[in-house]
Amino acid sequence: MSDDRGTRPDGAADPAAHGSAPPRLRPRPLDRPATDPGEQAAFGRPDGVGSSFAPPSSHLGANGSLPTVPPPTAAVARAFGRPDRTPDGDPAGGLQRPPGASGDALRGGEQSAEQDPFWPGGSTGDPWRDPGTPVVAAPPPGDGDDSREGPRPDGPRLSVREVLFGKRVQPRALALLGVLALVVGAAGGLVGHWTATAASALTSPGAVLSATEPARERPRGSVSEVASRVLPAVVSLEVTVGNQAGNGSGVVIDPAGYVLTNDHVVAPATGPGQGTIEALFSDGSRVPATVVGADPMTDLAVVKVPVANPTVAAIGRSGELAVGDAVIAIGSPFGLAGTVTTGIVSAVDRPVRLDPEGSAGDAVIDAVQTDAAINPGNSGGPLVDATGAVVGINTAIRSAGSAESGAQGGSIGLGFAIPIDDARAIAEELIRTGRVAHADLGVNARSVTDGATDGAQVQNVVAGGPAAAAGIADGDVVVDVAGRPIASADELVVAVREHAPGEQVPVGLVRQGRPLTVTVTLGQR
Repeated sequence: MSDDRGTRPDGAADPAAHGSAPPRLRPRPLDRPATDPGEQAAFGRPDGVGSSFAPPSSHLGANGSLPTVPPPTAAVARAFGRPDRTPDGDPAGGLQRPPGASGDALRGGEQSAEQDPFWPGGSTGDPWRDPGTPVVAAPPPGDGDDSREGPRPDGPRLSVREVLFGKRVQPRALALLGVLALVVGAAGGLVGHWTATAASALTSPGAVLSATEPARERPRGSVSEVASRVLPAVVSLEVTVGNQAGNGSGVVIDPAGYVLTNDHVVAPATGPGQGTIEALFSDGSRVPATVVGADPMTDLAVVKVPVANPTVAAIGRSGELAVGDAVIAIGSPFGLAGTVTTGIVSAVDRPVRLDPEGSAGDAVIDAVQTDAAINPGNSGGPLVDATGAVVGINTAIRSAGSAESGAQGGSIGLGFAIPIDDARAIAEELIRTGRVAHADLGVNARSVTDGATDGAQVQNVVAGGPAAAAGIADGDVVVDVAGRPIASADELVVAVREHAPGEQVPVGLVRQGRPLTVTVTLGQR
């Protein structure tokens, strides 16, 4: 009987069996704990799968093995298979080999570039293009000298001589660069010429430009601020009679749509021609206007427009004006609606007789004189003070030696407006009754002077009139009416008109060089 304890599986004697070497330890059995059924169901292999890369059951044959493809037929092999020989009789290589190339280069054999056109250089060629190059482990990152990771050196720089004469740049590129340089230079020259021409038109060398300041807000009381508040209450009146047309201005003085203007503005529409009047507001709206009443003796009239809740101008006090106060004239000179001019009060209580052709009667006004530009078409427009309140109604200008309410001449800085204190009372009476009654002295007079004293000399006394009843005779010179000095015939008219009919007023006279005073009970006209 033999003992096989000293024999290894390969038949050789085991040295440990004879005690020459220590016994070898066997591996300890693996301790595999039982798998939880829940984890087994979640992460275990599906039933029927024996390995990690087992094919799906849909790819397996009937006996559980992978199906095989039958070999191609002879016709398919001849049509698509690799030929055994090339047309030159050489053994056929793979698809990567050109015709006539041997297979030594595929195996990395030594062959010159002339013998192997597909892999030039043989085994010393580019290993990335040689499929026969063996696979070797690359050094870890950072080890060795990899020149490809270093900075790429700059290319050679060409000088002008090399570019032009060294044949380093194509002639077409040089010609294109030259054309581009000429185009850019021409464009720059044109722009520079235009810039220099425009600049020389504005300034000259060595000119000193004035300093500018940041824009300021329009404070309350400035001309622009006052005009913005008053303009909505100013209207342009267009009067048409047949084929003729004229224009003037007006100002809204009552929320009911009453507009105050001059009589000579609307007189053509109330005459025999029976014309039409249209009012144009600052917002562009146009409405018809009808005459409510007119007073030819003061050249005032009131018209009404059908406008609901119009902007009404504030009414001021002309009696508080002083020479030098700033005023603003607003109107439509020559049809230019919304025109604003500024000036000062040049004089107050200036008697002015209006042109009979411009007004419906021989009107005389006790005017506010201003140097604000007033032109034909401004008639009837407001003269406002620095607060925006109406202090007068622009009526006449001095032109060609006379005060003309309808003159076609331009402004020479002598404009006249009816004081609003007088105009307001007349407008209220026109709105109530349509007419106004004025006081009358009952005389005709002319302006005279003896070099020391001025006055109004009575030319004739109306029989049965107030003056005749008071004992005033022809040739008497009136020098005072109720304490107001009289220096001219026009001043006598406005002085008497300041009082109401039936009022008793003292009148100062000079008769044959002797002064005397009589009391006159004014009549009505």
